[in-house]
Amino acid sequence: MKTAEILICGAGVVGLTVARELVSRGYKDILIIDKETDIAKHASGRNSGVLHAGIYYAPGSLRAVSCLSGNFRMKEYCRERNLPLLQTGKVIVARNESELPTLHELYNRATANGAKVEIIDERQLSEIEPNAKTAGKALFSHYTAVVDPKAVMKSLYNDLQLSGKVSFMLGTRFITANNNVIVTDKGEISCGLFINAAGAYSDQVASPFGFGEGYQLIPFKGIYKKLKKEKAHTIRGSIYPVPNIKNPFLGIHFTRGASGDVYLGPTAIPAFGRENYGILSGLDKEAFDIMLRDAILFFRNPKFRSIAFEEPRKYFFKCFFNDAKELVKELSPDDIEGSPKVGIRPQLVDIKRNELVMDFLVESDSKSVHVLNAISPAFTSSMYFAEMIVEKYIQ
Repeated sequence: MKTAEILICGAGVVGLTVARELVSRGYKDILIIDKETDIAKHASGRNSGVLHAGIYYAPGSLRAVSCLSGNFRMKEYCRERNLPLLQTGKVIVARNESELPTLHELYNRATANGAKVEIIDERQLSEIEPNAKTAGKALFSHYTAVVDPKAVMKSLYNDLQLSGKVSFMLGTRFITANNNVIVTDKGEISCGLFINAAGAYSDQVASPFGFGEGYQLIPFKGIYKKLKKEKAHTIRGSIYPVPNIKNPFLGIHFTRGASGDVYLGPTAIPAFGRENYGILSGLDKEAFDIMLRDAILFFRNPKFRSIAFEEPRKYFFKCFFNDAKELVKELSPDDIEGSPKVGIRPQLVDIKRNELVMDFLVESDSKSVHVLNAISPAFTSSMYFAEMIVEKYIQ
């Protein structure tokens, strides 16, 4: 039987940054398993690459506490490794005057969380982002930046490989656990400590350990489109709408990626599979259970019901375009082209209360640690969040 001092399930950003933190503290026998044959095949490699700045999150929450510190650490890491880093900031615009109170609430939250933000007028907005439009006032975030998530993940993987203290078993699927004997499709692995960083499958991985009870992850699909290259110059950085802060989604926005491409999106369409990237691809026997959970939420949770009504229409180009057009002065349907970029956001639901869980959630005992709700800004937060996990649950 293979053995490891620490076994991490999941080769996404949480798994790799936790391993990195453990190495920095002297741990020498760390094994990372993942069902895929490569790292970062899902959320960690499919996100927009935006490093958030702590604007949206309730002060004191794990997301708020970890976001800005994670932002700074990720930027420093990219500078040290000479990885792509675009530091243009971002603007949040109001589509109408009714959104201005929420804009000011975002300013208050951001300030409480330590972010550098300012309320700007339309003249200042035109200097920062000439094509953006707003209803009188906008919010400018200085610390927001963009990285190449795949480049970051590849660099983290290489660092861990070179450390000589971390090994990988990719293409290895977690099946179940009996105490700390982990059953995989490649055999059993005995470990002193098990860390669940399985992303979209973290609730299923937690179950044999007796954790995650009362919760279920449900998937939301984020589809993107792109500005044609000849129109990419019309967006300098990132343009976001004022979101509904009662929901964990930010709405369709413009983001100039680290490569210079400008993406529009993502949506937050309820999906029927944890890897349901296409219309039918990624559907499996769990689809019925997910549909049932969605149906219960639809009838019992007004916030989810608004998402279920609003988001699926964005499959239609006209609706997607109309949402994007509200943020800018000039945009034509001919300026936009399709993109293969699709992501799945696994969102934890408290099934007793029928509520979306709005913060990171970690459960543990002396033998296992389970990261159950690594939603945005998990990529941004990861390096600081990993330190928090190690200090609170492992050291």
